[in-house]
Amino acid sequence: FRKICRNCKCGQEEHDVLTSNEEDRKVGKLFEDTKYTTLIAKLKNDGIPMYKRNVMILTNPVPAKKNISINTVTYEWAPPVQNQTLARQYMQMLPKEKQPVAGSEGAQYRKKQLAKQLPAHDQDPSKCHELSPNEVKQMEQFVKKYKNEALGVGDVKLPGEMETRPTDKNNVNNGDRSTSAAVGAMEDKSPDRKAPQYSCYRCKLNMKEGDPAVYAERAGYDKLWHPACFVCCTCSELLVDMIYFWKNGNLYCGRHYCDSEKPRCAGCDELIFSNEYTQAEGQNWHLKHFCCFDCDCVLAGEIYVMVNDKPVCKPCYVKNHAAICQGCHNAIDPEVQRVTYNNFNWHATQDKCLIGQKFMPVEGMVFCSVECKKKMMS
Repeated sequence: FRKICRNCKCGQEEHDVLTSNEEDRKVGKLFEDTKYTTLIAKLKNDGIPMYKRNVMILTNPVPAKKNISINTVTYEWAPPVQNQTLARQYMQMLPKEKQPVAGSEGAQYRKKQLAKQLPAHDQDPSKCHELSPNEVKQMEQFVKKYKNEALGVGDVKLPGEMETRPTDKNNVNNGDRSTSAAVGAMEDKSPDRKAPQYSCYRCKLNMKEGDPAVYAERAGYDKLWHPACFVCCTCSELLVDMIYFWKNGNLYCGRHYCDSEKPRCAGCDELIFSNEYTQAEGQNWHLKHFCCFDCDCVLAGEIYVMVNDKPVCKPCYVKNHAAICQGCHNAIDPEVQRVTYNNFNWHATQDKCLIGQKFMPVEGMVFCSVECKKKMMS
């Protein structure tokens, strides 16, 4: 139920588990029954919605000594705009290490963020662990609500293009692409007027003339972002494929929007729809999931130790994680005091208690005084 690797305990996104087809199915399901159905296609054989990613291939002639060679760059995702020059400008304004060029660090970054920001178990009850019929119903209602009220996909436009769009104050925030407000500037009709200035909603810096901007229809077209500034307000990561959730004047990725609405279990990573759950160590847990991260025994009423923010029962801690005493070479019980120096540990009561006292470390041994050292070394 943990959705982690049994060996190294890391998340699925670290292991590149999902294939591109599985990822496209997940995003396709997210866009199903929304206004973004133009971004999906249904397979004839099973009717499952698939995300139609806009893959961009750029071919650049490169002069060589004898002839002209062709350099091809493939972007695994690009903004779905007809103007390829605009799409290329958008890509160049992203940090180099986050540009989704096939086979690059940026492609891996996109894949990792797709798994992290849009977990399948935040939208599909069948991907969750042992939900009751009532919890399934609650989750379906929750997903329907955020699709209607918060989910959006960014638009890439030149700010000047947006000035011609009609303004409808009643519909700025209703997600209608055909309505907008004047963007970030008041238009001066005088003949010698200067080009209007547009500022980024996040960094507040001015946009450079001719640079593309990202718009979020849920936010209204009076707001715009630099491509590199279109990020989640919680994790500050680029919003993967410009998929965002808008709430109270902020952009969220899917994960952190859901976290702002529902508690998330630290054991299984799923949203909690049950009325009964527990809180421990500043995190939320399904009652059955507050258990040892090593052996899965339930920890209610038991002694446990936090290891890397995960609870571990006392027997597993002593067996797998406890520090070893340099004096007796036994594991140091978590409830026993110890002395630590550099990478060495000792039972604090080994012969003489040294808590708060001066000591001398020599070859993995500690001495309370020069006299004691001379006596033992002789």
